[in-house]
Amino acid sequence: MIIREERIGGQRLILGDSRLILSMLERQDAILTDPPYGIGITKSNRIAVSRGMGGEAWDDKPADLSGLPNIPSIIWGGNYFDLPPHRGPLVWDKNNAGRDFADVEIAWTNLDMVARRFVMRPMGMDGGKVHPTQKPVALMEWCLGFLSPARSILDPYMGSASTLIACLNMGLSGTGIEVRSDCFDIACRRVDEATRQPDLFVAPPDPQPKQEPMI
Repeated sequence: MIIREERIGGQRLILGDSRLILSMLERQDAILTDPPYGIGITKSNRIAVSRGMGGEAWDDKPADLSGLPNIPSIIWGGNYFDLPPHRGPLVWDKNNAGRDFADVEIAWTNLDMVARRFVMRPMGMDGGKVHPTQKPVALMEWCLGFLSPARSILDPYMGSASTLIACLNMGLSGTGIEVRSDCFDIACRRVDEATRQPDLFVAPPDPQPKQEPMI
């Protein structure tokens, strides 16, 4: 069930449970997503409460990925999920400089490629974090490069919309689904702000495709 839908800058943002919505959507070319890993990050007062998400249970268990379509995919936190063996993981080197967070995060892919690494510049998050598991837009742009020539990208766990902002910056059409209304509002705001700073060298995204069964 789609609770709310917004279209901003050629990107489609949907509020609702992706498990109930995926079969309603037109087929996309590829997936780039960062689902809850099930590590209980909201139990950390230092990280979660400061962002208004403390005590919530949204990350107490890994997301259910069983309904995702079989298309080219990059799924962050791949080491936390029961996914098939894969040849080419992506690694995000956070360049933590000795801080007490994980030094890297790993993405599962079903792509025929060798392992690759993205090194984060120190303190390089986009204007500060608005979500406890937020990914940098630059990281998601890097990921999209491995999904070329895909033009339409699905993110069934949209969060703060870094995937959709990356799509906007690269002239791609993104569809993001988010179950939390507070995160959905943040995502809409971030995408809207990104449209106000267009890259003149990037072509606008293609129109969203017509309705077609996904599975």
